[in-house]
Amino acid sequence: MSTSETVTSDTSPESGWEPVRELPPSAKLVAKVLEYNGSLTQSQLAEETLLPPRTVRYALSRLEEVGVVESRFSFADARKRIYSLTIE
Repeated sequence: MSTSETVTSDTSPESGWEPVRELPPSAKLVAKVLEYNGSLTQSQLAEETLLPPRTVRYALSRLEEVGVVESRFSFADARKRIYSLTIE
């Protein structure tokens, strides 16, 4: 019976969030803010989460390591990167 439960949980929509569950609370918060707001810069994430910029940087690096966040350059300001969630 546990085998069928495992198969069911792997095919559920929440399975994309599985790597996030093992991350620190700051990374979970950043992921949730990206889920609700779409694409944001690091400074926008710091404003939305009320976390220090250094903590946001760390959270983003952890999220990128597990493959749930991607970044791209901002066309408006090439010094900034825009982060977005890769899971639904």
